[in-house]
Amino acid sequence: MLGRRFTASLYCLALLAAACGDEAPPPDASPPVVESSAAAPAVEPRVGLWVLCEGSQRVLEHPERVDSLLDDARALGATDLFVQVYRGGRAWFDSSLADAGPWQEAMAAQGEDPLAALIARAHAEGLRVHAWVNVLSLAGNRDAVIVRELGRDAVHVDRRGRSILDFPSLEIPQPDRATVRMGTPAVWLDPAAPGVADRLVATFDELIRRHPNLDGLHLDYIRYPDVLPFTPGSRFQVGVEFGYGAASRRRFEAETGLRAPSASSAGSADAWDGWRRDQVSSLVSRIRASLQAVNPQATLSAAVSAYPSRAYLSLLQDWRGWLDEGLLDFAVTMLYTRDDRLLRQEASAYSGGLAGNRVWIGLGSWLFARDPARAVAQREAAWAAGARGVALFSWDSIADAPELRAALAEERDGDG
Repeated sequence: MLGRRFTASLYCLALLAAACGDEAPPPDASPPVVESSAAAPAVEPRVGLWVLCEGSQRVLEHPERVDSLLDDARALGATDLFVQVYRGGRAWFDSSLADAGPWQEAMAAQGEDPLAALIARAHAEGLRVHAWVNVLSLAGNRDAVIVRELGRDAVHVDRRGRSILDFPSLEIPQPDRATVRMGTPAVWLDPAAPGVADRLVATFDELIRRHPNLDGLHLDYIRYPDVLPFTPGSRFQVGVEFGYGAASRRRFEAETGLRAPSASSAGSADAWDGWRRDQVSSLVSRIRASLQAVNPQATLSAAVSAYPSRAYLSLLQDWRGWLDEGLLDFAVTMLYTRDDRLLRQEASAYSGGLAGNRVWIGLGSWLFARDPARAVAQREAAWAAGARGVALFSWDSIADAPELRAALAEERDGDG
């Protein structure tokens, strides 16, 4: 058991991280010039915009707003659009495996496929388009098609045997609720549960086959649920963590010959943590294989936790390993914070490792809608730290804040 001092420190760390901002979504506006040479060819700085499917703009449902998106992308120096097309188990693309209601409604209203039309327009402007999908989170959709067809076992169960489907308001029940919260309340799928990985791979395969001219697939919520305060592994037997469904535990024991942890026993905790982490990594690997089979030129990226150790230990998201092993082409860290010192420290640290040059910095520009100069300064700091790319969350929030949009665009023009 943890001593009181160590337990208290975990709570403090969790509160600090929560205060600094978490996921849910720059140096000079112009990135530094990289001189070209035979030994070191110029590398194109990349600027991404996250475009929400259910934000304020809902551009896939309102084609008349595509002009505004492209105008803003040009003004902000964007090179890449991360267009959300799958959220809460609902699809803004033609799908037989997910709830394609949003796509069907858009088709009926517009007479053409909204994603295909957006890709064509963006390509004409020289922009790359990545389909952004929320992989293991179903938001608040307890009645998602995947849950109806695979059953309750598809959804995460905590160490005490409680299904998230039974959580009141998708929050952790009492008595734990007095001290523990869901970081992102949602219906979360267990990647180790029977049928879940197969279904998700097949769903995204539909997407990439029906839109072979996509420039990439962008994974979000590709992890286990986040809980506050953070628990650094199951061996401590504190807090609340997930993946304890009966089928998942049986599978672990059959594959490893070891005993899975339970509410009363640590079991083979380190092996259990590694095995659960491997379920997420395996899903990434399978999605990559599917993407490459259809479109070898398309890239696979992911929006990931900004804090690699926390991602690895608490979220079972080994994104550094994914980069090192070539499973991802690049990762976008969701470094959403009002703490500029923290941003500089974390941004500088990303350059380490085998694949530091494939880490983009995701900035929470929406945090500074009333203080646009801070958003500009954070973008400047990201470039100064040597970022390969930056991404702004989100286009919707920038479109809703004219002063923020003007500041980000003006600074870029002034340095151009």
